[in-house]
Amino acid sequence: MQCPLLYRFRVIDKLPQKPSEAATRGTLVHAVLERLFDAPAEERTAPRARALVPGQWDRLLESKPELAELFSGEGAGERLAGWLDQAEQLVERWFSLEDPTRLEPAERELFVETELDSGLRLRGVIDRIDVAPTGEVRIVDYKTGKAPRPEYSEGALFQMKFYALVIWRLKNVVPRRLQLVYLGSGDVLTYDPVPADLERVERKLLALWEAITLATETGEWRPRPTKLCGWCDHQAVCPEFGGTPPVYPLSVRPAESVEGVQGRMEPVRAEAGQPAALESP
Repeated sequence: MQCPLLYRFRVIDKLPQKPSEAATRGTLVHAVLERLFDAPAEERTAPRARALVPGQWDRLLESKPELAELFSGEGAGERLAGWLDQAEQLVERWFSLEDPTRLEPAERELFVETELDSGLRLRGVIDRIDVAPTGEVRIVDYKTGKAPRPEYSEGALFQMKFYALVIWRLKNVVPRRLQLVYLGSGDVLTYDPVPADLERVERKLLALWEAITLATETGEWRPRPTKLCGWCDHQAVCPEFGGTPPVYPLSVRPAESVEGVQGRMEPVRAEAGQPAALESP
């Protein structure tokens, strides 16, 4: 939805992306909040959570050694120390928003996948699922950035509604609450979905898949310039910046063979490098 050409670069061409301090800090904070629930409720304190940061950073480096490039060269040690301190501050802020001593998540970092009646598969990873004694389900997602302005909240909630749709189709239960916890600004955004909301999301996803299917078959992935282009790793191969995309790795059907594809809802069969499902960001 952000940029069709960027989708192609990431999903079909699989062009490498440079690790960023912000994204890596988010991964680190998520790992700390997940691991904190391994401890008994009374031991889930802010000091304990902060103490987990260095160890989780070491584990992250073991799994992704390339992240060491973020803090190399002159002043690397000082920059790393400051970056870790920022992560610790985000972790500590969480305690002003939720009380982990009163929470017993049913699931943490849960991979979910379902197939719609159309054959389209949806999958993603949910940060946390809480289940009340009455059976009501709450889906929680941590964000290390700041909460969006109210006029942009719908875009932020789309990911959560995606998760809710998957849970609904998997368990036949509409989550009672969707909750976004913004550690960067100390805000909590909540939304209580109803079936009609999730049906609209499903229709939107099917329409999106139609567009992906058509672009996959024709090779027409157009850039969509926005203010976010300045942070894109692929400017060198983007026409908007004078670049030329790499040779399209999939076979392209002649124009006459894709007539009538508009409006089709069934997904195409996956070929090498071709997307086979929609995943949450």
